[in-house]
Amino acid sequence: MSTSGTSTAAVEERLRAALDARARSVGPADLRPLRPPAATGRPRGTVPRRTAMGLLALAAVAALVFLAVRGGPDRPAEPAHRPRPPATGTPTPVPSPVRPTTAQPSPSVPGP
Repeated sequence: MSTSGTSTAAVEERLRAALDARARSVGPADLRPLRPPAATGRPRGTVPRRTAMGLLALAAVAALVFLAVRGGPDRPAEPAHRPRPPATGTPTPVPSPVRPTTAQPSPSVPGP
């Protein structure tokens, strides 16, 4: 592993030396003069985005005003269906189901 560590250190040293030499070769004459950025207009999309946000805010305010002015109902709402009057009297029993029986012939009785 010492060869890998040594070769990495050698490559790093060579890169540092190359970058240092390049940095020293650049002087003030090589740099361009400072200029303020050019005044460009608003980026595209800003106006429509602001308009959409304004319209959404206006719609939210209108909804809040509508709900506040409308208020709640003065009386409770009617039920969905009219309730049946309570049953009076005694409940009738439910008859049990009748099971059909198979008819068996009865023995015939001789007459007098």
